[in-house]
Amino acid sequence: MKKALIFLLAAWCFSTSAWAQKTKANKLVIVSFDGYRWKDVFRGADSGLFNNKQYNTQKQPVRAEKYWAATSKERREKLMPFFWGYFAKNGQIYGNRDLGNFVNVKNPYWFSYPGYNEIFTGYPDTLVNSNDFPPNPNVNVLEYINKQPGYQGKVAVFTSWDAYYRILNKERSGLLINSGYSDLDIPSLTPAQQALNKAQHDLPKIFGDSERYDAITYGLATDYLKQNHPNVLYLAFIETDSFGHQGKYDYYLDAAHGNDEMLRKLWDYLQSDPYYKDQTTLMIVGDHGRGDDDLWRSHGRKVPHSDEIWFAVMGPQTKPLGEISAPGQLWQNQYAQTIASFLGLKFPSPHIIGEPIKQVLGGKR
Repeated sequence: MKKALIFLLAAWCFSTSAWAQKTKANKLVIVSFDGYRWKDVFRGADSGLFNNKQYNTQKQPVRAEKYWAATSKERREKLMPFFWGYFAKNGQIYGNRDLGNFVNVKNPYWFSYPGYNEIFTGYPDTLVNSNDFPPNPNVNVLEYINKQPGYQGKVAVFTSWDAYYRILNKERSGLLINSGYSDLDIPSLTPAQQALNKAQHDLPKIFGDSERYDAITYGLATDYLKQNHPNVLYLAFIETDSFGHQGKYDYYLDAAHGNDEMLRKLWDYLQSDPYYKDQTTLMIVGDHGRGDDDLWRSHGRKVPHSDEIWFAVMGPQTKPLGEISAPGQLWQNQYAQTIASFLGLKFPSPHIIGEPIKQVLGGKR
């Protein structure tokens, strides 16, 4: 029995080593847009929602100046200028269903906790069926990476929604996680971190007690990045989903536009710092979609299109193919193994999980 176990362990180590040799070790930043529809990404402002007074409080001329144009190509570029002006020329973007390019969730629920579980474990666990689900029993890829040589203590998580303490099981995983309205609690806080800790409590809680402003999360994350140089950073935005549930389409667009600007500043910094320059992959994901027309405020398995998502990747291992126009199907459960692959690792799981997306790693799908 012992000989069999030793043989299996040796085989697994050899497999992991061989996997690592096929890929170039890298640094990685993952950013998620919660509940942001593929239609708004690829088409820009939706005319039906944009012109519906029920879903907009800002005056139409103001909104039109910011986000409206005659064609969907122009509208999407106004909404997300960095994404379509730079990212699309230097990375790969998936999920434009108008071109027959599909990305979908595998889990049957089509909302956040099950989506993030699937993203980071590769396992669409049907037992994970509530946003109030307790600490996740499934080991996630960030937890695995954080235990690998060279990455111990070099993985950091900053999110606007406090559920990540449970989603990534902070107590078991030992990950550095700062979420919701929790203060960043690390030795030797910088003046900026101290100010952001205070500011988040001074601002009105327009999304309730569990979701803070993305600007606070971004500020804490990027200051930590500059001071501590983690090798893997996960940054999770929430405002697109929050404003969506509130039925404020104009603010939903503002949130997406603001997140795009944060991406630009984040990438500019990564390329200005020798520690990250030309060594860092930026991966952008979403947890679920949302409905069309008057159902746009909602998502879940009773709301059609809530399983439709998109994602994008840019970095030294990813060929600059731009918007992928070829028909194809990718799945959310492939992200976890893809994340590990960028670092030359293979994520072990007791479950059947998705295969890595070879095309973003420099190969064919």
